[in-house]
Amino acid sequence: MPKQKTHSGAKKRFKITGSGKLKKQQAGMRHNLEHKSSRQTRRLNQDQVLSKADTKVANKLLGRG
Repeated sequence: MPKQKTHSGAKKRFKITGSGKLKKQQAGMRHNLEHKSSRQTRRLNQDQVLSKADTKVANKLLGRG
């Protein structure tokens, strides 16, 4: 049986931490930034750890069991 290919969109979107968790960029930092407060843009610019339910799906896309 052939190997499973890694989902090329997923591998660009997620980073794996040392402990095995998945990090992602938060939504809302692409446009309309002049209407958002500096405080909000700083918060949105930080990476966020994926929720447990999303991690299960993302791991499957990344070929991690």
